[in-house]
Amino acid sequence: MSEITLGELEERLDELELALAEARPMPLSASVLVSREALTQLIGEIRELLPDELRQARWVLRERESLLEEAEQAAQRIVADARQECVRLAGETEVMRTAEREAKRVHRESTEQARTMKLEAEDYIDGQLARFELILTKTLKTVAAGRDRLRADGGDTSIDLTGNDQALFDHERA
Repeated sequence: MSEITLGELEERLDELELALAEARPMPLSASVLVSREALTQLIGEIRELLPDELRQARWVLRERESLLEEAEQAAQRIVADARQECVRLAGETEVMRTAEREAKRVHRESTEQARTMKLEAEDYIDGQLARFELILTKTLKTVAAGRDRLRADGGDTSIDLTGNDQALFDHERA
């Protein structure tokens, strides 16, 4: 299509205006009689004179409106999704905080329980060792007394288990 000038377009619009002005009036009416064929041809010529850029611009404007509407809807969806995600994350954060507090509490309790059990075990072991020490001390005293008696008797190796010699084995009753 050749480039048109604004003058050519205005000429065709002037022809359209003149055709309407010269149209025969209808009796008892504000309407006029015009040739449909002549007006249709004139409008077609005007359309032909319109630059493609104008049609493209109209299409671009319609597309722009459509894109803006889609973008607005997408933005609303994104904001709604972000709000839901924020609520979800806030809930997860609270769950995490609660879980961390519970884990710390359980750790404290188990550490305290382990310390208590360790102290109780140490006390039990100490008591058993003290008892064993007492038995060993008595046994050592009995052994020493027996050796002393052997030396005092002048080598007599017989042990009289009646009477005082029975005291040598009293530790077994303790």
